[in-house]
Amino acid sequence: MRSENRSQQSTKPDIIDVEVGEKIRSRRRALGITQKKLADSVGVTFQQIQKYEKGANRVGASRLLQIANVLTVSASFLFPNERKASAEKKEQAEYHPYADLLGFLESSEGSELNAAFARIRSPAIRARTVALIKTIAEAGPDR
Repeated sequence: MRSENRSQQSTKPDIIDVEVGEKIRSRRRALGITQKKLADSVGVTFQQIQKYEKGANRVGASRLLQIANVLTVSASFLFPNERKASAEKKEQAEYHPYADLLGFLESSEGSELNAAFARIRSPAIRARTVALIKTIAEAGPDR
């Protein structure tokens, strides 16, 4: 029975491994680093980086530190914050627009949006962009 338990556990990635992978992916993308470049920097294949980012493989402590160094963050940055992990474990379905702002900023969409917005130099265009996003967000039931 114990071996059945192990095989069942190995089919589904642990939520912590998935969240660590998401943070690695988000930071890597924010810096414009390819999976291959990150892999070469830490001495693994790009396929291994893909597995880390999906949570399919766990990142060992020493490898996590190497990845953090390449991504210019602390290793603790790559761990999920307690609030987000707790919320996901409880599987809360209610949407709170400001409660998980940090989670959004760490997502690939948040990272891409912030990077693109930072490249806009014109204050007038920035203001119009913010107004557009607010209008879309307030538009209706698909919020």
